[in-house]
Amino acid sequence: MSLSGIGYDCHRLSAGRRLVIGGVEIPSERGLDGHSDADVLAHAVIDALLGAAGLGDIGEHFPDSEERYRDADSLELLGTVLEMVRGLGLQVVNVDCTVVMEEPRLGPHRGEIRERLARALGLARERVNVKATSGEGIGFVGRGEGVAALAIVSLARR
Repeated sequence: MSLSGIGYDCHRLSAGRRLVIGGVEIPSERGLDGHSDADVLAHAVIDALLGAAGLGDIGEHFPDSEERYRDADSLELLGTVLEMVRGLGLQVVNVDCTVVMEEPRLGPHRGEIRERLARALGLARERVNVKATSGEGIGFVGRGEGVAALAIVSLARR
């Protein structure tokens, strides 16, 4: 039996912040605003894992009201969630995710993002897919105000 979960996250772009997507820092004049490093893609994957395992959501486990998560490395948080999932006797089968942003373009960074996520999840690279698209000028993403990410994961019993 396999279990599936879907995750979604979005963050506002702000001057003076780093732009971290899937554990990769991308050169940009603006970065994602949030309590942690605001890695929108890692957060979407975390929520997808938690959802598939029936463990709630990211805010329950890493609330922004807790100072210990300020500027936290989201791939470390992902590692914590992965251990929770494994503790239930589950393993990640695959991850498919999409980042929606106007600029900078993710194409040149997709391979590295895919590698970092695969390593963080203990998966072969071909088990992790990362897609990128734009908002086509529509909504907060299209106006360049923020970035959104979606992820779906499949889990199986070990």
